[in-house]
Amino acid sequence: MPWAEPLDPSVELGIPRERVPNHIAIIMDGNGRWAQRRGLPRIRGHEAGAEKVQEIVRRCSRLGVGYLTLYSFSTENWHRPQSEVAHLMRPYVEYLIKERAEIMENGVRLVQVGRRKGLPDDVLLELDETMRMSAKNPGMTLCLALNYSGRAELTDAVQDIAHRVKSGELSPEAIKKDTITDALYTKGIPDPDLLIRTAGEMRISNFLLWQISYAELFVTEACWPDFDAAELDKAVQDYAKRDRRFGRV
Repeated sequence: MPWAEPLDPSVELGIPRERVPNHIAIIMDGNGRWAQRRGLPRIRGHEAGAEKVQEIVRRCSRLGVGYLTLYSFSTENWHRPQSEVAHLMRPYVEYLIKERAEIMENGVRLVQVGRRKGLPDDVLLELDETMRMSAKNPGMTLCLALNYSGRAELTDAVQDIAHRVKSGELSPEAIKKDTITDALYTKGIPDPDLLIRTAGEMRISNFLLWQISYAELFVTEACWPDFDAAELDKAVQDYAKRDRRFGRV
């Protein structure tokens, strides 16, 4: 169903619209700890975390955020117990099917950033269908960092550039910052303005290593299943107070 009308940040949050970050990236951490603190199996935390995605996507869209990137599944997550990995994959299929109509009705564009190789066939099938259907949607872009690793992304980018140099398409002297940016999974997507990490951990966990060079950081003690619209608003309000100089005085 269509979401509610866009919010006025000056009324809702007390900040001008131009102070709302254009691109928010979130490291969704703490699902397992959330469950363990409640005496529940870890998978219950992942299920609760999957349910939280809809609320945050809606809120970001209504606030006028242009891009939302969610660190959904890292390449390192494959090292978890096989039963947990299987349960981690299931919510993606369910989300991509269940939310497809709502994504379309609200003009959201879905993209995946990360390696496709290794993802289960059913995940790829539903992912490709939703990306195909939403490719021309004019609203917020939702980026799922799925099977993602910052170091793997940079490795793939270097290999791609090296092949271009070897073929004679590109000279080493012609390699510029934009050459690398355009070789990343996030080609065409602006760098994050605000990076949020839940569950209080003070690290970036191999996430968007190139892209977050000048992102503002916000860490909250709330585990991802407890991270709601009110917590998101706090992060945006905190961001609006920052003086972003990008190395200048």
